[in-house]
Amino acid sequence: MEKEMKKKISIAVIAIIGIITTIKLAIIYYNANFNPYALSSFCSVNDFIDCDGIAKTTEAQFFGIPLAYWGLFFYGFVFLMLFAPKLKNYKLFKFMEVFKNPLDYLASLGLLAFLISMVLLCLSLFEINKLCVLCAFTYILNLLIGCIATDFKNGGFVHSIKQSFIDFIDAIKIKKYLIAFIAVMVVAAGFLTYAGTTFVFAPQVKRQLEIKEFIHPNYKKYKNAKGNILGDENAKIVIYVYSDYQCPICPAQNIMMYKLAKEMKGIQIIHKNLPLDTECNPYLQAPFHKGSCIDARYAIAAKKQGKFWEMNSILFEKKPQTEEAVLELVKDKGFDLDKLQEDANSPETAKQLKEEINTAHSKGINGTPTTVINGKIDIGMLQYNEYKEMVKKLGAEER
Repeated sequence: MEKEMKKKISIAVIAIIGIITTIKLAIIYYNANFNPYALSSFCSVNDFIDCDGIAKTTEAQFFGIPLAYWGLFFYGFVFLMLFAPKLKNYKLFKFMEVFKNPLDYLASLGLLAFLISMVLLCLSLFEINKLCVLCAFTYILNLLIGCIATDFKNGGFVHSIKQSFIDFIDAIKIKKYLIAFIAVMVVAAGFLTYAGTTFVFAPQVKRQLEIKEFIHPNYKKYKNAKGNILGDENAKIVIYVYSDYQCPICPAQNIMMYKLAKEMKGIQIIHKNLPLDTECNPYLQAPFHKGSCIDARYAIAAKKQGKFWEMNSILFEKKPQTEEAVLELVKDKGFDLDKLQEDANSPETAKQLKEEINTAHSKGINGTPTTVINGKIDIGMLQYNEYKEMVKKLGAEER
């Protein structure tokens, strides 16, 4: 009994650490997907070690539920198993009596959680090409729970899995527990169906589905904008787009604007720079989109050569973060490179960029992408059909 108590105490400590870690992961997930003004988390160190980046991917959820929430459920269930012998004495938790061998359940669940964790790790490393160190930490915790709960001298994991299965079969032989189990499964299936179809907890998945047409490799389909004017020169409907060349979703919104100008007449798209980079944006409290100030200066400089939208496409597609990188990308694109570099670093360009940033701030625009259509401000990216309906209501017509 003393040995079993030590095991339970160890597992309880690990579960507490797991709960704290998954709460932090849930906060990171929320900020990455629901808070456009959140700063980078402490575990987003570079392009590879990037918890925020992983949180924004479609792989950060399962059946529409964020993986962090699944983790909270798992560690919460671990606590229930640890206290099952005591909880079953209370009327509300009488059903806990079906868990006759809690440690076997914990061993089986710990092993299952670890195996799932290894699949997630492979997706992270080979599909997303990023690593979430907090996620990796929970993978270790899952394995520890399984190993500590297992009695390796008495059949190990195989015995635990067999015993858990036997306990489960014995439980559903009792009619009331069978009915309760079926009811729980029906409710769970209904909830997961709702979450998996509405993506209310996983906006990044919904966003990916909505903008699928406007992300790589479909970029080239609309990458034919040239000159300094996108749309009709004397259009009555003007769409101002405040954007940042390092913004992750701005390229998709930019392609939406290309398509909108191609399909609708009577509109013009005007790009406005709002780099979220402390190098030129005084309204930021911490570094954010490094390199976007450099990109913005070169976009302004390209306009002086009548090639703004060509530069715009290059910057959004390649996301260069240094002056050298920009010049390398455009060296064979018909630009006068000496003049381009001179104009990009001129006081006149710096003044124009400052004015665009100040104008955005004065309008309450502090995030990208943001569109202003006839004075109506929409922060964030809308669906393409929403933009189309908006300009139609203002008098635009199909080409």
